[in-house]
Amino acid sequence: MIWTKEQYIAHCQYQFTGREMFCELFGPLHVLEEEWRRQGASEKEIAMTAFDWDYVLKTHLAGNTGAVTCRKEIILSDTPEETLLIDEKGRKSRLCKQSATIPLPLEFPVETMDDWLKIKHWYTFSEDRIDREKLLEQKKLRDKGYLTLLGVPGGFDECRELMGEENLCIAYYEEPELIEDILSTIADTACKVIERVGDIVPIDNLIIHEDMAGKAGPLVGPKQVREFIAPYYKKVWDAAKAQGAVLFSQDSDGNMEAVMDEFIACGLQCFYPCEPAAGMDMVKLKAKYGKKIYFKGGIDKHVLRGSKEDIRRELEYKMSAPMLGGGTIFALDHRIPNGVSIDNYRYYVTLGREMLGLPPISGEGWERMAF
Repeated sequence: MIWTKEQYIAHCQYQFTGREMFCELFGPLHVLEEEWRRQGASEKEIAMTAFDWDYVLKTHLAGNTGAVTCRKEIILSDTPEETLLIDEKGRKSRLCKQSATIPLPLEFPVETMDDWLKIKHWYTFSEDRIDREKLLEQKKLRDKGYLTLLGVPGGFDECRELMGEENLCIAYYEEPELIEDILSTIADTACKVIERVGDIVPIDNLIIHEDMAGKAGPLVGPKQVREFIAPYYKKVWDAAKAQGAVLFSQDSDGNMEAVMDEFIACGLQCFYPCEPAAGMDMVKLKAKYGKKIYFKGGIDKHVLRGSKEDIRRELEYKMSAPMLGGGTIFALDHRIPNGVSIDNYRYYVTLGREMLGLPPISGEGWERMAF
């Protein structure tokens, strides 16, 4: 089913729309596509359009809140196994094609305040960050029922992109003024972009990417979130709310439980993809937080490598009565992993639809719901 923004927002705000929402957030890993072809999957199945996934009509608003480096990516070498490149931030990076979809930086542009001051202009505001002509077209889409999305840099993630995880975590203690200046600069630009975008087309959903946790928990604790990241979140969320935003969602893998309270206090409403392998259990989290947050993802992708009974057990738990009636966007907790058979995936889709009372597949299509 294709959802309108009104239906989607109502569902996220725990208003039952008469139907549950069953999605695919990211789709298969690249290597899995070839596995499925060998197993006889159709091209429509590989493209995800054969499963009639729910999705909302959406448009990413034409306001740039991130780094503007005026650099282009340069490919250094490319093999079936990996790509070496210089990215738009000038970092040498490696993409391991068998296991990843995002290049891993091997070096970073910022170690000191002097380094930051040399590239600070990447993040300062200018009017050319706003594409007014495109925004006017997007306003027409919103009038037709499209959800409007605006992304802002992550309070942890963007600093990590500039410094690397180790240097960033040390800087919280040894160079706090550096982190504060980076986030203050990004916040100032983001708020100006939000204001100008919102003057043309209302913003429905503010989105932010962090990926700041692993199985053992987040890379920073509640203290660092309160002191450094929370002020940034509050500024951008206040600005977005003033321009109509009603949803605020964060993409972060790993176990975020140790810092969820701090982020909720900043206005954050959705933590996704809610990875069970990292200890994130959306059934228990809903019991703890009630309607303070809504859920997207949460179904263990690794279970699909097991037996059909394993899949049934997972769905019976995750699609149980407390999770129904709004507030849950049922989906796998990230990309479909290598080793999942097309037969198991078909079973997962069919069984999930049956449990949620969804109609037979009609082949409407698919769009990523990762936002």
